[in-house]
Amino acid sequence: MARYREALCRLCRREGEKLYLKGDRCYTDKCGVERRKYAPGQHGQRKKKPSDYALQLREKQKAKEIYGVLESQFKGNFQIAERRKGVAGSNLLQVLECRLDNAVYRLGFAANRRQARQLILHGHFTVNNKKVSIPSYQLRAGDIIGLKEASKKLSVIEENVSKIEHRGLPAWIEMDVTNLKGKILHAPSRDEIELPVQEQLIVELYSK
Repeated sequence: MARYREALCRLCRREGEKLYLKGDRCYTDKCGVERRKYAPGQHGQRKKKPSDYALQLREKQKAKEIYGVLESQFKGNFQIAERRKGVAGSNLLQVLECRLDNAVYRLGFAANRRQARQLILHGHFTVNNKKVSIPSYQLRAGDIIGLKEASKKLSVIEENVSKIEHRGLPAWIEMDVTNLKGKILHAPSRDEIELPVQEQLIVELYSK
C-alpha cells in the first residue's frame, strides 16, 4: 500500500502551521514549525504572492496531509461528498471525519492518525463487535468502536487513553473510558469539525 514516508514536520512547515501529525511532539518546543517558521527546501524563505490556483491547491494538500490520504483516495471521497445532498465542502470534511482511523484518533486511542491506521491494520479494533481492519471504513451514527479484549492491555493504548482529557473530544462522539469503547452520536456538522481548512477552495479546485 502506498504511503507518505518522508518527514512529517516538513508537511507542517510547508503549510506554515501546525497540522498535529506527530501527536505529543507537536505540543512541545521540538515541533518543526516552532523551530523553523519557514517552508522547507532551498527557496523556503522566499516570499511570493500565491495565485488563486496555488491557494486552492494548498488547501487540498493541507486536508490530504491532515487526514493522511493519497490523491486517489481524496478524489474518491470528494466524489462521494459531491453526490450527497448539502454543501459539497462540508460533506467532504464529514466523509473524512467519519473514517475509522480518524475516529480512533479522535477518541484518543492513538496519538495521531498514522498510528491509528497501524493499529487498525493490525486488527486491534472492532465496530459493533465485529473486527474491522480497514482504516477508511465509513462509520455511521450509533456505531460502537471497541478494542479486542487482548488489545486493551497494550501499553500504547493505555498511554494514549490516559491523555484523553488533555486533548478533549469532539461533540459528535463519546468515549466510555472504563470499558474502552467509543460511540458515534451523529454525523459531524461543519461547526463541530475544528480544522484550519477552507473547504470551499477545494471545491473550486475540483470544479475547474
